[in-house]
Order: sequence, then structure tokens, then C-alpha cells
Amino acid sequence: MRKFKFFWLFFIMFNFVGISQIAWAVDDSGSDQEGVQMVVEANNQFALEMFAQVSEQDSGNVFFSPYSVSTALAMTYEGARGETADQIRSVFHYPEDDMTRRYNFARIYNLLNQPDQKYQLNTANALWAQEDYQFADEYFKVIDQYYGGKVTNMNFAAQPEPCRQTINRWVEDQTNDKIKDLIQSGQITPLTTLILTNAIYFKGTWKYQFDPEQTQEMDFRISPDEQVKVDMMFFDKNEENQFNYAQTDQFQILELPYDGENLSMLILLPIIGTETKNFNCQEINLDLQQIEEFKQLLTPQPVTIYLPKFKIETRYLLNDCLTSLGMPLAFERRADFSGMTGYQDLIISLVIHQAFVEVNEEGTEAAAATAVLMERTTTAIPRNVFKADHPFLFFIQDNRTGMILFMGRITNPSEG
Repeated sequence: MRKFKFFWLFFIMFNFVGISQIAWAVDDSGSDQEGVQMVVEANNQFALEMFAQVSEQDSGNVFFSPYSVSTALAMTYEGARGETADQIRSVFHYPEDDMTRRYNFARIYNLLNQPDQKYQLNTANALWAQEDYQFADEYFKVIDQYYGGKVTNMNFAAQPEPCRQTINRWVEDQTNDKIKDLIQSGQITPLTTLILTNAIYFKGTWKYQFDPEQTQEMDFRISPDEQVKVDMMFFDKNEENQFNYAQTDQFQILELPYDGENLSMLILLPIIGTETKNFNCQEINLDLQQIEEFKQLLTPQPVTIYLPKFKIETRYLLNDCLTSLGMPLAFERRADFSGMTGYQDLIISLVIHQAFVEVNEEGTEAAAATAVLMERTTTAIPRNVFKADHPFLFFIQDNRTGMILFMGRITNPSEG
């Protein structure tokens, strides 16, 4: 299996109470366990590949939602044809069979939006279409039925700024105001014809919360020769509250469950010893099989934990990243999105992704949103002492499916 440099996976599922738009159930009647697993593996494989691409360009903190990006591009893929579709499917590893892909994306969408959980979790999709442009009815029907994406007519050509504000308000509503100004001024042009959006929000409390009175300022080593002061949370090990923990010759592995235990954060902390090459997690090669093997090693144990508080906000323009991963045609004039309009008259102009995460004594809050803008074409550590005082990898996972929803790396908790 292909291996990837730099890795941390942030895996989250949300149900947000009180947002303006309540998610409705979509058609997952043809879903099965094998199909869900295919979609999950596709998402997680893309997560590692995107992380490698982003990390090559940025040696600092990284955070994003592979689920959000994959879902927004899945809706885009539904309108792609020919080589354009082949390239998108190759990058995102979508199941080739249409109904397998649709029913099982729908099943995951419904799982993420289950009400009455002990955490807040929500994901939502929406389409924004130029009001006087002719789209294929079948395309909008598919997006509505399997992705829950309703279409709103807009006048991008005459009113780009009011349209931008409307879409950004929708994103803010879906993410509890954590993702603001997703589409920035000037990014909607007179040629903008369709915008596809996904938003995801999570807020969960730890099953075993950290005591704020135990949080102390401590050193966090950002390089072998440099350190910064951070607020370090502390949990002393005891027999009553045990955590899934394992240690290999390369990592300490810790799983922190959220209340309700459907979700958890998995942290991979490199054991650096006298070596320094793993400080930024740049020499670490991981693949999905290794991650599963690590998870199999976990056993309940009392663990003493040191974990920094952190808050990160990130923003990525993904055109170059997705082109490098293997789908350049979608951004070129010869792109084929004829499944949307019946003609080869649209290209992707921008793929924008924005994310937020805050980890503190109570738990975790995270959000992300993705927008696909389409235009017309015209012209050495003691065992069981887990002290995250140097860069580490982590992901928050849904324990029911294994779907990766967020991903990142902490190299300097003091930077937002």
C-alpha cells in the first residue's frame, strides 16, 4: 500500500443543535456495510494524500476536514463525465458504481446527523445556481436525493456581493459561526454559474474531562533548540478511569473518548529519544493499514496525560493541491461537466476550504466548510506517561465507521 509523509488525522462527526437549517434524512435505502466501508476507505485514503500535499507546502500547524472536501467534490463528480470524471474519481477513490457511491454517502450523511446524541454533530450540503442558467434537472435531483443538497437560485452576474454574503451566512449558520467569510470578496465573478458547499460542525465533551485547576504553563519544544510556553492540561493516571493506550518503538498511541463514546480523538506522539528528525513529523511514513494495526494494539490502561490546549484556524485554496494529486482537467477549459448542463461549458474555478478546531479541558469544538466555485467557459519516554510536549499527530474518529472527518498536525500550540 502506498505510504505518505507527515500524518495526522482528525476525525470528527457532529450534530449541531440550534442551527438555522435542520438536516433532513436522505435516501440510503440501498446502503450496506460493505458499501459504507468502501466510502470510508476512499475518504481516509484521500485524507492521507491531501495531508501529504498540504504538509509539503506548510511546515506549521495543519488542520482540515477530508470529509468536507470529499463530499463537496462528490457532488461535483456527479456532474462530471469522461476523463474529467475519471481523474476526480482517481483522486478521491470514489466507488465507480453510481448507486454504491450515492447510497453509502447518504448513509454516512444520515449517521452524522443523528439527533439526540451526547455531542453536537451536523453536516449539510447546499447548491447555489445562477438563476437564468439551464441546468439538468436530473443532476439537481441526484444531489437532493442522496446528498441533501437543496438548490437556491442566485444572480451572481448582477449581484455578486449579496450572493457571497448569503452563502457565507449559510456557512456561518451551519458551523455555529466558527467558519466566517469562506468566500472572499472578488472570488465570485460574472462568470460564476454554480457553487457547491459542504459544512460540518462538532462539539463534544471528553468522557473524562481535564481539571482546569491542573492546567499549568509548560514548555513545548517546537524544534530541538527552541521551545514555547503553552497551557498544558494534565490527567493523572488511576485505575478507575482508563484509556486505550499502546506504545511501539516509534509512537505512543492514545485514544481519548468523547462523551457517548461514538467519537474519539486518536493521538500519535512520536518517540523522539535522542533523534531529532521526527520533530515536525516529516520523516514519518504511515498508511491506512498501519493505522488500523496501531488501533488493534490499544488496550485499556491507566495513563498519565499531558496535552496542550490549542486553537487553530486554517484556510486553503485547493486548486494546486488537487491538480497535483491527479485531477488537472477539472480546472481546464476542456473539462467535461456535461452531466450538470448537457454541455461542456463549466470548469472548476476555485476549491476553497476553511477549518477551525479548539481543544481544551472540557472537550473539542471543530468546524469546516468547503466551496467549489464553477464558472462558465467563454472566452525516550516512560511507559504509560503520555506527555505531548513536542509536535504530534492526531485525529478524531467515529468509532462506528472509521470515517476521517478532520485532519491535522500540531507543531506549535501557541500559534492560531
